Amino acid sequence: MKFQDEFRDRALVQNMAANIYHMAERLQSPVNFMEVCGTHTMSIYQYGIRSLLPENVRLVSGPGCPVCVTPIGYVDKALASAADLRNIIATFGDMLRVPGSNSSLMEMRAGGADIRIVYSPLDAVALAQNNPERRVVFLGVGFETTAPTIAASILHAVQLNLNNYCVLTAHKTMPVPMDILTGDPELNIRGYLCPAHVSTVIGGNAYKPLVEKYKIPCVVTGFEPADVMQGIEMLLAQILRSESRVEIQYSRAVSWEGNPKAQAILNQVFVPCNAVWRGLGMLPGSGLAIRKEYASFDAERVLELDVPEAFENPACRCGEVLKGKLSPFDCPLFAGACTPETAVGACMVSSEGTCAAAYKYGR
Repeated sequence: MKFQDEFRDRALVQNMAANIYHMAERLQSPVNFMEVCGTHTMSIYQYGIRSLLPENVRLVSGPGCPVCVTPIGYVDKALASAADLRNIIATFGDMLRVPGSNSSLMEMRAGGADIRIVYSPLDAVALAQNNPERRVVFLGVGFETTAPTIAASILHAVQLNLNNYCVLTAHKTMPVPMDILTGDPELNIRGYLCPAHVSTVIGGNAYKPLVEKYKIPCVVTGFEPADVMQGIEMLLAQILRSESRVEIQYSRAVSWEGNPKAQAILNQVFVPCNAVWRGLGMLPGSGLAIRKEYASFDAERVLELDVPEAFENPACRCGEVLKGKLSPFDCPLFAGACTPETAVGACMVSSEGTCAAAYKYGR
């Protein structure tokens, strides 16, 4: 298949669904497959993939939305940066409405803070060039997909000899939480639909340690309905053959080695660090910190932010949703107090959030 429409062919997907039903009849027990990519989650809800599966094949949404897993403490630091009117805050649009302990960037912008939406980290560098008398703070949130572009923005700022550009980073890497979730007996995950965008950078080989440790099948899968259904077929085939290995369904975009240039830029600017994930807590080695050689571009060092302990609404169940232990429909706030317009938790704000997907397509 060469064109996008071919991956949305109704007859093809229905044939795949019939094959999955036949394969599921041979399972000894029900299986839980987890997707750890927000775009996968949105696609699964949008195309009604769950409705095409037998009862003993269950899809569970994991922590695949970078905005959703960003802790409230980070949002509070971003708000503290915005409170200093000497700063210009540059951010991707999906961070604008994420609730902090007491406010959001959108509310602060309405109150006069200079907060601007950009579509590339290089746009933020250009802001710093055009406003030499002010500091530009870019909110660096994302997985391995966006981290190289933000690393590149720092290297570009070095070339331009800018001293008024810095990044408040909250970058995270995906294999570590997959390891943690696989070891949780309550979830009983039997296979992963591995993230496609992330895998274009880190490559299929990145999941081999997970497979070797837990003997769990992994399939790097694309986003279209036929992609997802074929990924499920491939996971079921491994289980029925008592196999556990990494396979790449999304071979039109993902290789085993990934993108070496992106990896080199990422490793030049960032170093692994411990990171807090909403719902999962502190995960060793799961984050990316700016190397000391580039300390002048690290907002944590430059701004010396000191914020009170973060406060999270106790009624929000985003943490359980991100771990796959709770469906959005089981949250008492879902579609009531918490909607995209009145979001209580980040999972309802982001366009890749599980609650946002369930609200838009699942009701």
